[in-house]
Formats: sequence, structure tokens, C-alpha cells
Amino acid sequence: MIIIGERINASNKSAGEAITKRDSAFITSLAQAQTEAGADYIDVNTGTGQYEYKQEIAAMKWLVTTVQAASDQPLAIDSEHPEVIKAAMEEYRGEEMFINSVTAEPEKLAAIGPLAAERRARLVALAMGSDGVPNSVEKRLDACETIVTHLTRLGVKMEQIFFDPLVIPISVDSNQGLVTLKTIEEIKSRYPDARTVVGLSNISYGLPNRKLVNRSFLLMAAGAGLDAAILDPLDTRIMSVVKVADMLAGKDALCRTYIRAHRKGTIVD
Repeated sequence: MIIIGERINASNKSAGEAITKRDSAFITSLAQAQTEAGADYIDVNTGTGQYEYKQEIAAMKWLVTTVQAASDQPLAIDSEHPEVIKAAMEEYRGEEMFINSVTAEPEKLAAIGPLAAERRARLVALAMGSDGVPNSVEKRLDACETIVTHLTRLGVKMEQIFFDPLVIPISVDSNQGLVTLKTIEEIKSRYPDARTVVGLSNISYGLPNRKLVNRSFLLMAAGAGLDAAILDPLDTRIMSVVKVADMLAGKDALCRTYIRAHRKGTIVD
């Protein structure tokens, strides 16, 4: 499973303060810690909802430069503003990256699609359009079809597309966990060359003992066909569950990765 480290996100209070203050030491520490913990990509997000996008562009350029100096891991450039993503990509010197994200909204597809095609970037595609998050599996798949049609016309390959089936807190709607799992299954069936990704911690928002809920849902999602997750790699238990999930889903030949991690003492019960 591909792990995208979520810690450098301005919505996180400490990270947000560090970005605002341009605290390179703090950001460097977070980037290096996530790298050492096994993150395949480092997510960088400067969005707080409090600034104009021009201010966010300046913050994102600084953040990309700072994280690249701290870690050799590729980045997931994360913003709801296409202008911010474009500016970050101009600053980014790596060849491999994620763009996070695009939706089925025509203006988002028109702005983000060409960037992904030009740089051959992996792209998080949210299964939603301009009407917000659909409640049903069918409507989410409709959004996926719109995205596929547009992106493939631009030359984006299916294997670059990572569909996010959308995780709604089950504290809001107790059926949404099942909707997400079913959407993953249907995406994998309909688009076998595409991949799936979730923002894991959304599932437990508003609940006690959130980490237990996150770990349990990760195993269920892996069984449904999940390929990647945005999560906290500094959580040693969730990283242990990732290895178990890969093993149980047939992605760990002869259980070698799990056994190797056990011998190193990195599997935590």
C-alpha cells in the first residue's frame, strides 16, 4: 500500500503555525520523521481558509522548497486551488509526484488535468462534482466516469488516476463506511488499471478512540481493494496494520515484508 504522510498540513494547528512563521526547523523535523517512518510520499498543504490564494502560493513555494531540502521522498502537492498547485509544481524539482486533487467539476478538470498530463503526475481524483459529496455509490461512480473521460482525452493514463471514493465520518452517517467500501469495490471492477486512495482519519471524526476505528477501517478498505492511504506514518500501530493489510490482501509475497518488519521490531500490536 502506498502511504502518503499527512502531518505537514496547515489544518493541523502546530504545522499551520510553523508554516505561517516559516519555521523551517519544525517542518524539516516533520518531513524527516515521516520519511524515516516509511511514508512513500509527503503531503504538503498550506490551506487554512484564512488567506487569499496569493498568500497561499507564497507559503506553498516556501513549503515545497523546505520539505525538498529535508527529504528525498516525492511530494503530494495538496490544495483546492489550481493556481497553488501550479505554482508548487513550478517550484518542485522532483520527477515523481501526486497532485491532490481534482473533482468532476469542469473548471477543476480543465485546470488540473493538463498539469497531470504534462508532468505525468499521479492524481487524486475525488468522486464528486459541483453538487458536493454524493450520498450513493452510483452517483460517486458517475463522477468517476466524468473524470476518466476528461483525463484520458488529455493523455492521462489510467494508472496515474487514484480515485478517492470519499470517506464521510460515520458519526455523521453510520452507513457511509459501507458506501465507501462498496465504491472502492466498484471502482476496482470498473477501472482495473486505476487505483484508489482514502484520507483515512475522516472515518473516525467525532468519535472516541479514533485510532482504533482508523485501523479497523483500513483493514476493511484493503480487503475492498484500497491501494493507497493518506495517514499519519508516525502512528506505529497504523503502520503495522498497513503491513498486515498488504499481507492479507495478497500484496506481500510469502509474507516477506511482514516477517522482515517483525524481525526489526517495527510491528506493534
